[in-house]
Amino acid sequence: MSSPRDITRIVTAHRQREGAGFIVRRPFPGPSLALVDPFLMLDEFGPIDYRPGEARGAPDHPHRGFETVSYLLAGEFEHADSQGHRGTIGAGAAQWMTAGSGVVHAEMPSHTIQREGGRVHGFQLWVNLPARDKLIAPRYQEIAREAVAEASSDDGLAQVRVLAGTALGATARVDTRTPIAFHDWTLRPGAALAVPLPTDFAGFVYVFSGAAEVGASRQRVSDGQLGLLGPGDELRLANPSDVSTRLLLIAGTPLGEPVARYGPFVMNTPAEIEQALRDYQAGKMGVIAARRD
Repeated sequence: MSSPRDITRIVTAHRQREGAGFIVRRPFPGPSLALVDPFLMLDEFGPIDYRPGEARGAPDHPHRGFETVSYLLAGEFEHADSQGHRGTIGAGAAQWMTAGSGVVHAEMPSHTIQREGGRVHGFQLWVNLPARDKLIAPRYQEIAREAVAEASSDDGLAQVRVLAGTALGATARVDTRTPIAFHDWTLRPGAALAVPLPTDFAGFVYVFSGAAEVGASRQRVSDGQLGLLGPGDELRLANPSDVSTRLLLIAGTPLGEPVARYGPFVMNTPAEIEQALRDYQAGKMGVIAARRD
């Protein structure tokens, strides 16, 4: 017999400035919610329509001890790192970067967006690494738009894009260090379904357009709100309104380990944070080579 999950808490995202001056909506970390183990941060950037020369991103900055997941709904971003990796992700695509032992990284709107302007909208999720993996070699997984697994409910009222995990029989291709579900759901008017989730997963829903009724008690979660999930083995989602709803469902197995964090470094102890700072200042995480084109 299934055990439906419920919403235990609702957190409204706050706005703050990041990178070179772009604004994000951030449900956590913040004064009312520090993390959702194993997740350290969720940022929504945009939607924003930039005029020519206005677009801003995140210039060179280091990371150690966790993973960053960038998922773009609109626009185009170029990325580069101190390992010599370069690439571009466009609308509907994602990048899963395992920083591990340390990397200097940059994510900027593409030259076209910077020169001509355009709409930018997306998310960045920080996923903690277990202690055993915090110093593994950096790694990239790039998921093109057409490679993101997709599925629909039998009645066609619910569609999902699966960045990690499985939903409606669709399974993501990304390799995660610990079990994780990362779903982008579109709920059309009248949609109602139950999504299985392992009982050991902790997680949340984040609504970024419209509103949804979530859980056994049909708690309303609206645009810009995060709903923290209680225990159970399935999550009920519904949209009784007359407009479509978009939400992220993100869950995973908690690590249950100490978290020490300072800016772009997330380790298990203050001493490991101090070592990360020393290594970065000594140039051990490298630098991004100048672009030649």
